[in-house]
Amino acid sequence: MKRNHTMMQFFEWHVEADGSHWNRLKEMAPELKRLKIDSVWIPPVTKGQSDQDTGYGVYDLYDLGEFDQKGTVRTKYGTKQELLDAIAACQENGLCVYADLVMNHKAGADEKELFKVIEVDQHDRTEEISEPFDIEGWTKFTFPGRGEKYSAFKWDFGHFNGTDYDAKEDRTGVFKIVGEHKDWNENVDDEFGNYDYLMFANIDYSHPGVREEMIRWGKWLGNTLGCDGYRLDAIKHINHEFVKEFATEMIKERGEDFYIVGEFWKSDLAACQAFLDTLDYKIDLFDVSLHYKLHAASKEGREFDLSTIFQDTLVSSHPFHAVTFVDNHDSQPHEALESWIEDWFKQSAYALILLREEGYPCVFYGDYFGIGGPAPAEGKKADIDPLLEARYHKAYGTQEDYFDHPNTIGWVRRGVDEIEHSGIAVVISNGDNGEKRMCVGENRAGEQWTDLTGNRQEQITIGEDGFADFPVNGGSVSVWAFAGESSDGHPKDEQAGGSCDNTEQ
Repeated sequence: MKRNHTMMQFFEWHVEADGSHWNRLKEMAPELKRLKIDSVWIPPVTKGQSDQDTGYGVYDLYDLGEFDQKGTVRTKYGTKQELLDAIAACQENGLCVYADLVMNHKAGADEKELFKVIEVDQHDRTEEISEPFDIEGWTKFTFPGRGEKYSAFKWDFGHFNGTDYDAKEDRTGVFKIVGEHKDWNENVDDEFGNYDYLMFANIDYSHPGVREEMIRWGKWLGNTLGCDGYRLDAIKHINHEFVKEFATEMIKERGEDFYIVGEFWKSDLAACQAFLDTLDYKIDLFDVSLHYKLHAASKEGREFDLSTIFQDTLVSSHPFHAVTFVDNHDSQPHEALESWIEDWFKQSAYALILLREEGYPCVFYGDYFGIGGPAPAEGKKADIDPLLEARYHKAYGTQEDYFDHPNTIGWVRRGVDEIEHSGIAVVISNGDNGEKRMCVGENRAGEQWTDLTGNRQEQITIGEDGFADFPVNGGSVSVWAFAGESSDGHPKDEQAGGSCDNTEQ
């Protein structure tokens, strides 16, 4: 039987910029597999503006830490060879590797150019607030350190439709570039009137040469890395028709199993659903709606109705296209989309993504190993490890929810014949100590179940009717599972199923 799969985002914003990250991944690959991680999403592999750049200020898409550019050969994370070695080590240990692609903008241009722009209102990019005028913009990319190796394509202002800095007057703004067929792309998010422009020099996907080059690069990168998939950054700002074309071409090039997940950062579920429709479900999306529900729950405490935690979430409406997550590099403190889940609720949040039937869960490196920066936090390895074990060994079979109380919710997974001792009962409280009377199956009668998290120390005996009262501490989570023997000291028969009358709860 196919086991549950789990992804890890293998970086946080403040990973040390000492060029050792690819080596760290290589060394940790066997340990990650032992922890029941099956895939890793790695940070942008392309050369940024410096060796400190996280990769989102992308300079040269073809420089993976190979050329002396922007004052460095390596990227923040290491050299090209170290990257290739890390990917090989992951795959040798049965880990898939998904590379982060930044295709919205370019930064760190080699030369300035003089061209005409119209300034627009930063809060409504459809409103022009000037007549056309000349600026000097950093938009010419010649890649002197690489030359024409891998690609002879050179970028100039004609390949962009907006920028944010006028070197001539030393001032910032949102400047729409003037030219034939130049405008903001229409097939983008409608925040700020039109959210095509995000930062730096904004790539113009209405330009046929740009589309052709970016698809060629996407194929080159996949083949060069031999990676198993892509994570697409900031796609609500990119022409949605191009994202569909890009995904189609990558899957055609790399095979049907090539996995693509997109960051479409919208809490509005309808917008996410419409985006998936537009792309014909060729990619998955991170469940931003659920992230914000988890954030609200962590902030509001007992005032939050836990029975509504999955309402209006992508994992509820599109379970096969939702990548669930608790936090990531953008939501951590002091970052662009700060919405950090409070410590007291973090383990419960991970139970909500790791131990359910729906969604493809992603564990954040910063939650597991800790984060640096101005608001450092220790990792929660001890809290997450038992949940990873439970996901791999226990969280299988029919799922039944007991979401009948605003402060104490629970669910069971009945287990499957193919995985011995599988099946769990999960209880979460955001208020006082509580319990849930839940059915795990008459076939489990007499079994002794323990809390895999260690938050509760007692053992629970499953009744003859398959029910038991499963307790939980206030503001906590307990994950109950078969301890290995029945009450008479003999291993139990692990047939899944058995009838339960839910009216007894």
